[in-house]
Order: sequence, then C-alpha cells, then structure tokens
Amino acid sequence: MKFKFWGVRGSIPSPGPRTVRYGGNTTCIEIRSDDDTLIVIDGGTGLFPLAQSLVASGKRPILANIFITHSHWDHIHGLPFFTPLFIKGSRVRLHGAIDPDTGKGIEHVMGVQLQNSYFPVSETQMDATIEYRTVGVDEAVQVGDATVRNVVMSHPVTDLGYRVDCHGKSVFFTGDHEPLFNIYPVDHPEHAAFQLHVEQRTAAIDDLVRGVDALIVDSSYTREEYPSKVGWGHGTFDSALAMAIRCGVKQLYCTHHEPTRSDDELEAVFAEVMARHEPLPNGLKVVLAYEGLEVEL
Repeated sequence: MKFKFWGVRGSIPSPGPRTVRYGGNTTCIEIRSDDDTLIVIDGGTGLFPLAQSLVASGKRPILANIFITHSHWDHIHGLPFFTPLFIKGSRVRLHGAIDPDTGKGIEHVMGVQLQNSYFPVSETQMDATIEYRTVGVDEAVQVGDATVRNVVMSHPVTDLGYRVDCHGKSVFFTGDHEPLFNIYPVDHPEHAAFQLHVEQRTAAIDDLVRGVDALIVDSSYTREEYPSKVGWGHGTFDSALAMAIRCGVKQLYCTHHEPTRSDDELEAVFAEVMARHEPLPNGLKVVLAYEGLEVEL
C-alpha cells in the first residue's frame, strides 16, 4: 500500500511563491491498495491535480472511491473539478457521513455544490457513473483489497477520521481534529460527567489509531497560537506528536498547514517543535507533509 499528498493546506488555498515548496492546495490524499484500488481521502483543491494525473495515465476506466472526512469547503471544493466525472465509463463512488442537522447523506454535498448559482454544469451533464454511500459511524467498508474504518473526530461538524488497512499495512487520517477538552471548570457540576465523555471519545479515537504504520494529523497551530483558536476544531504540532506517541505509531505526517504560514515559517515552526521533543521514542519518524510526497508502506 502507498499514499500520496496532493493537498496539504488548511482552510483556504494559498498558492504563490511563499508556499511553492510545500504547496498551496487544500486537503487531498491518494491511497493505492496492493491491488491498485484507488482510495481518495477528501476533495480539496488538491483533487484537481490528482484528476489530471489520472487522465494523463491513460488507464481506463477510471474507478475512484472518494471518502470525505467532513463537508467544510477546504475538503470538498475540488469535487466538481474532478475530471473523471466527465469521462464516460468512469465510476466515482463518494463516501461520507450523514449530516445530523439535516438528516441528509453525502449526496447533499454534491447537490449543493452543483446548484446553478454556484457551478455551471449539473450532475446530469456528467458522463461518469456517480454513486453515493452514506457511511455509518464505526462501519467498515471493503474497497478492493483494503478495508476502510472510521471514528468521529473532534470538530464543529461531524468529521470522520479514516483508517485504511491492506494486507498488514495501515494508514490513518484525522481530517480536521482538535484534541477533546473539558468545556466546564473543575468546580462546575457538569465537569465530571463531561470529563468521562472526553475520555471515552479520546479512547475510541486512540483505539482506531493505535499501531498504524502512518498517521496523518491536522497540525494547524503552534502551542503559542492555540489559546486564541480554542474551539475552532484544529490541532497543534504538539498534540499531533502526543497522539502519535500515545498510540505507538511508526510514522507521523503533519498536514493541514496554516494558510498564512510561508514555507520558511512552516519549517522554522516545525524545527522548533522537533527540537523540544527530542529524542523521539521508539524510532518514531515525523515528517512535514508536502504536495507530491509519496510514501510506500
């Protein structure tokens, strides 16, 4: 199994000379199972260059399984530009959670984007076969020779973290994730009950992450920046390292880079964090994700 980063920025695309080394596209990860089944996690703007590579390969038909962590723009705004949607014979299966507020499934994400007010081409004009699969929480989905499982992460909307297993190798992507915390002060009557909730949800996440070969984590902020961002639904480099160490993973990939941070600033922040955490336990490898980075497990 192998995976490749096509988009590593968070919140909004940030192309330009300040981000050319790590890339300005938003979240998109390509995973290839051992039998070459294509699994894509998230459809940010990185989905467009991925689509161009699929078309350029000349392989037909194009069969894509896209798993959406959640429906915020930076994770879906590449979907209408996924070129295989316009190629006859292609089959695109879109997976995602139900929206608890509306009761609608993943098909609602495409339906909203393809309204005439926002996009000039309707789904009826797309030549591919498009299938929608609403995924239940904790449900295991078999895709080719890989199994995709999920757990609810911590974000202002329902966000599924996905674990992909294939013949003994595994990768987990958090999507957007802020470590759970108790919203009540210690002397509040609801503190104890909510603390139990925090511990149970954290344990459920850790159980699915535990022992993966590669962990890809939202590492948007520094520990100094985080206090002013509490509740926004994003993590820090330090919280990503804590999860990796706690769950005994082999490799950690930090992603969802803050869009205002230049490549130089990103490297400086990363170097400071790594210096504070040396030496890393158990041979843990930590990498700053960049567009085009391909990893074979």
